Amino acid sequence: MADDHIGDYIDGNGAGGPFGEALGIDATTTVLTCAHCGRASLFAETHVYDGAGLVVRCPGCTSVLARLVRTATDAWLDLRGALSVRVPLAAGSPR
Repeated sequence: MADDHIGDYIDGNGAGGPFGEALGIDATTTVLTCAHCGRASLFAETHVYDGAGLVVRCPGCTSVLARLVRTATDAWLDLRGALSVRVPLAAGSPR
């Protein structure tokens, strides 16, 4: 897959704040499984591109995992490129 942005990214840690605010969790510790190649990666390991919004790509195949666009009043979140999103829970948290 051709990608015009190879090397022009930040890691997921750099986008953890905006995604964490939208999701209400520490996004950097979540694990995203790529719907294209099946690779499971910590959000912190993903490749994030900043333009009209934030685009999160798989570090293995560069497919889009997630997108986030913020306005003054809303956050638009698209996770359709992630087959699953695993969120670690605090020990002893209720079911």
